Amino acid sequence: MVTEAKICGLKTLETVDAALDAGADYIGLVFCPRSPRHVDAASALKLADRARGQAKIVALFVDPDDKVLDGIVEKVQPDMIQLHGDESAPRVREIKSRLHLPVIKAIRVGTAVDAARAMRYNESADLILFDSHPPKGARTVGGNGLPFDWHALDDVKDRMRFMLSGGLTAENVAQAIAATNAAAVDVSSGVESAPGIKDPELIRRFLKAAKAAKHV
Repeated sequence: MVTEAKICGLKTLETVDAALDAGADYIGLVFCPRSPRHVDAASALKLADRARGQAKIVALFVDPDDKVLDGIVEKVQPDMIQLHGDESAPRVREIKSRLHLPVIKAIRVGTAVDAARAMRYNESADLILFDSHPPKGARTVGGNGLPFDWHALDDVKDRMRFMLSGGLTAENVAQAIAATNAAAVDVSSGVESAPGIKDPELIRRFLKAAKAAKHV
């Protein structure tokens, strides 16, 4: 089985092209103004149109209200929604039903207890994304470049299909896949030269390593 891979937080056509050329399965666009990876709707549409039909376009939000969601979905027409905040299972179900789009729900993990929270979303989310907790004082909830203890997933990893995130790089992604048997991986800061600045070469290296990784 070849691992699927998502490059998140893309902001330029050059980096979208690098991701597509190297085999990315998902392209992540961030709609969170306090994030260095935030894009406005007009810019996002250009990026989405470049990737459309070649990779799934994922629109990422953090505790969004309906007005924000509706506006972005209407303009950008993503394939999936990613919820990266404290959204409840009923809220996830409501968003999925109203927008008629698959939903990825991010769960921040530090311990096995955190990972077990994902079970609450099994019937509302289409895919769980396990990410690390942000460091104290961080302005954003994701893309902080910190891995978590992958063994925290031991009790749940065989009970759901999930995407693994949190501090992944070209150097550790194969180890992460072997440890968790993740069906998909997600990277943001691990392919950046500076916060919010994606490096095409790092994107290519990450995707090559992820695609070559062995599942247990």
